[in-house]
This record gives sequence, C-alpha cells and structure tokens, in this order.
Amino acid sequence: MPRRLAPDETALWKKVAATVTPLPRPTAPLAPAAPPTVKPPKPAPRGTAAPAAAPRPAVKLPPPRRAHSQATLDGHWDRRLRKGLVRPDMSIDLHGHSLASAQALLDDAIGRALLRGARVLLVVAGRLRPGADRLPMMHGDPRPRGAIRASLPDWLAYSPYADQIVALRPAHISHGGGGAVYVILRRSRED
Repeated sequence: MPRRLAPDETALWKKVAATVTPLPRPTAPLAPAAPPTVKPPKPAPRGTAAPAAAPRPAVKLPPPRRAHSQATLDGHWDRRLRKGLVRPDMSIDLHGHSLASAQALLDDAIGRALLRGARVLLVVAGRLRPGADRLPMMHGDPRPRGAIRASLPDWLAYSPYADQIVALRPAHISHGGGGAVYVILRRSRED
C-alpha cells in the first residue's frame, strides 16, 4: 500500500503543481520509429489445407513483345518435331527451381542458345496438370504442381528474346514428352 503524504508535504506538492502547465496533447498519433516486425506463419500440419491467401491487386502488364512478322513453322518442321527427328541443340532442366529462378534461367539459356546459333532449345519443366495455375498450396509446398510448365508461354511472350522465338512445341517422348517443350529460335542472319 502506498504511503500517505504528511500535511506539510501535501502543501508543498500543491504549490509545485500550481506552477506546472500541462503539455499539449498531440493531434495525430506519432509514427512508429521502426516498422513492426511480422512473425512468419507457423507451418500447417500435414493433411490440412493451408488457408487461401488474400488476392493480390491486379497489375497491368505491358503487351508481350512480338516480332513484326511472326513466323510460324511450316508443316515439314512440325512433322519432324512430332516424329522425334529433330535433335535439340541445347537443353535446360527447370525442375526444383522457384518460379523466379526458373524464369531467369530460361532467359539466360535462350540468350546462350542464340549466341551459339542454336535453333532448337529443349526446356524440361515437368508435366502440365489441368488447372495448375489455380491449384491451392498442398502440404506446405509453396507452388502448385505444374506451375513452371504453365508459366512458360507467358515467360516466352514477355522475354527479352521474344522477337527471336518462332514457336513453342511439345517435345517428342524421346526428349521428355509432356514434361518438356521445344523452343524454336529464329535462324540467325549469318546462316
């Protein structure tokens, strides 16, 4: 229990309190000096679905870059690709990468292929599953199955090398089948 003031202490306190003017109250709350820290979410136990994340605001992307006269493959090329008669000049495997690192590796591989004069780049990305771009996260996996494969057409359309890409075709079973695609590059002018 707090101690009571003596009568002379009370008189002295009243004199001091009469000379003090209160500080003005701030009109707006002060901004915090440092941003608040956010604790990472605890991992969900296996067998339960993670809660759906809040949708991100829509970001308007610039239109994909295309060559002025977008060439397509003739029937002869398509037949040779379907029969597995075309051998890829280079290949890249995107398994196990995040979406961001897979896109960076793909752009790097296309740049190297163009420098080497390659015409067919084999991209192994895994099988495309129906609705891969809409699947919720399962068992703590940060990305849905088939997300890299589902993203390939968009990545190629927005690639810095989009004007050098002629076509995207499914790979022959001998080169990975449904888990891989051929990226057909424009023939260099020196050829």
